[in-house]
Amino acid sequence: MMRIDILSGVPDLLKSPLEHSIIGRARESNRIQIEVHDLRDYSSDRHKKIDDYQYGGGAGMVLTPQPIFDCIEKLQSERSYDEIIFTAPDGETFEQKHANELSIKNNLIILCGHYKGVDQRVRDKLITREFSIGDYVLSGGELPALVMADAITRLLPGVLGDAESALTDSFQDGLLEAPVYTRPAEFKGFKVPEVLRSGDHKKVEEWRSDKALERTKQRRPDLYNHFKKKN
Repeated sequence: MMRIDILSGVPDLLKSPLEHSIIGRARESNRIQIEVHDLRDYSSDRHKKIDDYQYGGGAGMVLTPQPIFDCIEKLQSERSYDEIIFTAPDGETFEQKHANELSIKNNLIILCGHYKGVDQRVRDKLITREFSIGDYVLSGGELPALVMADAITRLLPGVLGDAESALTDSFQDGLLEAPVYTRPAEFKGFKVPEVLRSGDHKKVEEWRSDKALERTKQRRPDLYNHFKKKN
């Protein structure tokens, strides 16, 4: 069973999303184990502080190395980890290919950034991968950690009811997903495309392929151009 340990200074931000929907069900069915660790529990400071002013001056507090080192070293004494990930604005942009890659690992640690950042010695000595989920500023790394955990979890065997669902999602083949429809066949005068109701699986797949290309070209020309170069 895969295990993800998430380290945070504000663990309450993580609890509810991890208890519901696909991740919650995956945890209940022992498809994945996700543990949240409060960095304050590892602080040697008598006030349980985990941040301090940065050397050289400047605005913003910095996560101190001691509680992070102690927490990670304790976890590493109990099991080996494939990757120790830091959620950083200057990290590599997290994409579907990374979720696919990480979903076949055994044990992961995700350290949530917060405040102005984390002491560079943590990044130099402990971190093996750094990811950002986009070019914008968030209050902390908890949301990116949840995004990554969700993207990874849904790829694990048995997590989704439909075994093919994760494989046909947007981005898996480098394209956006084609439009999808459900019942009723007609709603307020708008009809489901006839081909989808034809029962001809070959024509349905051709339609979906064409629409995926069309949608990607319109909405994400960068993805479309990359796909065309590869194919």
